[in-house]
Amino acid sequence: MKIYTKTGDAGTTSLVGGTRVSKTHPRVMAYGDLDELISHLGILRGRCLEIPGCAPAEAFLRGIQEDLMLISAHFAADTKQAKLKPLPEHPEQKLEDEIDRLTAILPPLSAFVLPASPVAASECHVARTVCRRCERSALLIEDLLPGDEAGIKYLNRLSDYLFTLARYLCVQSGACDDFWIP
Repeated sequence: MKIYTKTGDAGTTSLVGGTRVSKTHPRVMAYGDLDELISHLGILRGRCLEIPGCAPAEAFLRGIQEDLMLISAHFAADTKQAKLKPLPEHPEQKLEDEIDRLTAILPPLSAFVLPASPVAASECHVARTVCRRCERSALLIEDLLPGDEAGIKYLNRLSDYLFTLARYLCVQSGACDDFWIP
């Protein structure tokens, strides 16, 4: 099978289900942004393995990538034709549980955090900002379905998790948060 199809040369692409739309369609923008986020999480997974004791975070991030692939498929779908595996009822719950677990072992947050060392923590912040863009892009989809709304909720919680993970990676690496104090 060839990797190129030439069907997108005129600026259109197919949604899951077959409907052709502009590559600037809100659904295409949303799943494109998710593709970028999934890639950043791949970099972050590798960075986690460089910090002693962070292999469980790497495994958790892999699960997030899988969740995002399903959310992406929902965003990429023609809502009238596609038949997809549904998202779990509360996909954000596992993120909330992990945020609570990590927060319990972190020092109190006393100010805004500036991304800094270790590189893994800064990559968390990059992924967090891309995640926020994913959420904004998804909100531009006009024909949202319940699965889409669950995906948006997941993205909102994921950005909170990535912030918390950045702080955790600082602690695990022996660094301190770099606080911005105006």
